[in-house]
Amino acid sequence: MPSSYEQNEETRSASDNFGEAVGILHRLRAPGGCPWDREQTFETIRKHTLEETYEVFDAIERRDWPELKDELGDLLLQVLFYAEMAAEAGHFTISGVIEGLNRKLIRRHPHVFGEEAAARAGNQATGLEMDEIDAAQVLRNWEEIKKREKNQKVAREVNLAGSGRLDGIPRSMPALMEAAKLGSKAAKAGFDWPDVSGLLDKLREETVEIEAEIAKGEAGRVKAGQELGDLLFTAVNLARHLKIDPELALRDTNARFRSRFGTMERESERPLEELEPEELEELWASAKRSERGE
Repeated sequence: MPSSYEQNEETRSASDNFGEAVGILHRLRAPGGCPWDREQTFETIRKHTLEETYEVFDAIERRDWPELKDELGDLLLQVLFYAEMAAEAGHFTISGVIEGLNRKLIRRHPHVFGEEAAARAGNQATGLEMDEIDAAQVLRNWEEIKKREKNQKVAREVNLAGSGRLDGIPRSMPALMEAAKLGSKAAKAGFDWPDVSGLLDKLREETVEIEAEIAKGEAGRVKAGQELGDLLFTAVNLARHLKIDPELALRDTNARFRSRFGTMERESERPLEELEPEELEELWASAKRSERGE
């Protein structure tokens, strides 16, 4: 696709390196290549994709830039792997993947590439504010363009037998992420809590229902699990209303727990298993104070 900017030396080098990576993976999957790479499928690779994604998150959170560079390479490998397997099956190629990305970027940035270029790339949105806009307006334009694209996709999907609005959300993603996407998709159809207060009430309601099932003992175990799932789903939707990413919020909490628990282990004069509950609670409180610098 023609571009309105000149490639610099770094961009040309990246293109060369990318082409070499595509060729390397093609050779690994070809007859006479690597036995392990040749036997991989979409199903066997997908778990590695999730692991590599979380390793990218970890490197970012630790501000470990050399590690991030390596992890981004591992994540890129997942993309190349999927594209190579898709090409072998006749579905699409890595070139098609990149072309689709290029078109998406151009059609969603008409304020940069111009309305004509965006229209050629498939942008259906018109009447957008374009001149000297700030980041907030860019985001509004992006969402409007994306909404037009989604409307077209939904219109196609509803014409298919058995197709629904939620069918495009894969079950294979982490449950927390799936819950966020389900709530967001349903909200676009008008099925949503009107405000945060309703969600807080729902959280309290779900807590009461869990307590009732727990009181039944073993007879309430299955239902308690269902109610816990309802509570978690409600919490994810509360995060959406507060514009908080629940996955990242939980990761931050996990990191704090790791840090505090490690402090407990270092500060305790005896193994934690030998301590009474009150002593463990005091160590936890001390770890929190240390975290705050008190």
